[in-house]
Amino acid sequence: MNCRRAGLCGTFSCLCGFGAAWANGQALVTSTNQPAGPESPPAIEEASKKEWSFSLSAAAYFVPDDREYVQPTFTADYGWLHLEARYNYEDLETGSTWVGYNFSGGEKLAWEFTPMLGGVFGRTTGIAPGYKGSLGWWKLELYSESEFLFDVEDSSESFFYSWSELALAPVEWFRFGLVAQRTRLYESDSDVQWGPLAGFSYKEASLSAYLFNLDENRPTVVVAVGVGF
Repeated sequence: MNCRRAGLCGTFSCLCGFGAAWANGQALVTSTNQPAGPESPPAIEEASKKEWSFSLSAAAYFVPDDREYVQPTFTADYGWLHLEARYNYEDLETGSTWVGYNFSGGEKLAWEFTPMLGGVFGRTTGIAPGYKGSLGWWKLELYSESEFLFDVEDSSESFFYSWSELALAPVEWFRFGLVAQRTRLYESDSDVQWGPLAGFSYKEASLSAYLFNLDENRPTVVVAVGVGF
């Protein structure tokens, strides 16, 4: 969201990214570089780093006096390799495909960072360098994803997108916090929109809700669902 996004998944960077939540709930960076455990033999640890992992998320945008739409995101990770596909993220009826490199580390302060390069096609065409990343400490997590779209047909339409979440998870299955995003998919009086978020998870599935533009009579509502496998 960009989950986005699932996301922290689109401003304190949706911060988004979300991420997607996420939002886009979404949205969220999936890493396969998890510790194998102190007693795992090197062969098993090396094999665990080379397993594919996937995620699928969708964020539904309910925009007052504007078009409602769904923004799906699919990711695939294999060790350092990150692949991603999005639709309705940079523009309506527009898709983008991405390739990135996963970095991760830390224990008490766990971090993940994935620089990416994407190609955008559809109603908008362009090239977009970007990133997604997260920081986790105690029960706090910061997630952010951003990109700068270079519009190859009209340079004046180039745009910086961002989705970020800052959330506290008092229990494993629930989190709440703040989300912020910068997007041009719909009209808004604010360049950067922000608001509260709440998310629930069960095993590999998640459900998140976001509210933007609370100072307006009718805020924008985003509901994101996601699953990892």
